[in-house]
This record gives sequence, C-alpha cells and structure tokens, in this order.
Amino acid sequence: MLILSIGLLGIAMVQTRSLSSNSGSMVRAMAVVASYTILDAMRADRANALTGSYTGEVDASACPTDSGTLAQTTLADWCANLRDTFGAAGTAPKGKIEVVAGSPETFQVTITFDDSRTGNGTQPQTVITSARL
Repeated sequence: MLILSIGLLGIAMVQTRSLSSNSGSMVRAMAVVASYTILDAMRADRANALTGSYTGEVDASACPTDSGTLAQTTLADWCANLRDTFGAAGTAPKGKIEVVAGSPETFQVTITFDDSRTGNGTQPQTVITSARL
C-alpha cells in the first residue's frame, strides 16, 4: 500500500508539472497571436507603418488614449488587449515595435509579460516576432 501511495503521488506531481508547462505554452502562444495582430494591422495601414507611426513602446499599466489617427487607435487597442490578456499577474505587460536595422520594411515586435501565474517562475517572459510588411 505504501509503494502504491508513493507511486500515485509521483504521478500526481508529474501531472501538475505537465499542466503548468501547458499553461505556459498557451500564454506564449497568445503572445505570438498578439504580435501577429499588430503586424497585420500594420500591413493594413502599410503607408503609415513604413513612416514610423507604429514604432515605439506601450506599457499596459498606462495605455495611450490618443485616437487621432488610425495608428494611434490601433496601438491603444493593442495595448488594452495586452493588458486584458497578460495583465492578471504581477507586472504589467509591455509591447515594443521597432524597425529591424538594415531592413526598413521589416519590423520586430517584442512582448514582455509576467508568466508567474502559470508556475513558470518569476522572471518576465519575452516573445519576439519579426516580419516583413
């Protein structure tokens, strides 16, 4: 009975770690979706994206409220989406959009978020996506 109990506790521990890893994977996949969301919006407004209207950083603890242009409205919506998706734990998520050096039509989107709610440590996680418009 003792050996069976220890075996079942081991199985429960393995399953707990598996669920934690799956949750972390899902959160990283959501970050990739969020990065492609802003890249697709930039493709739809390509002329303004190429002039730098989308470059910069947003902090979900203080999302921009400007809505004078399509780029400003899109960035405010994207920031709110980051806050709603990743903001439930610890530090507010951040998003950064920048032009890749040497390639004016290639952009890099960096999303940094707190992944501690999935049990994957306390260090912020970063997802970087690069794409050509």
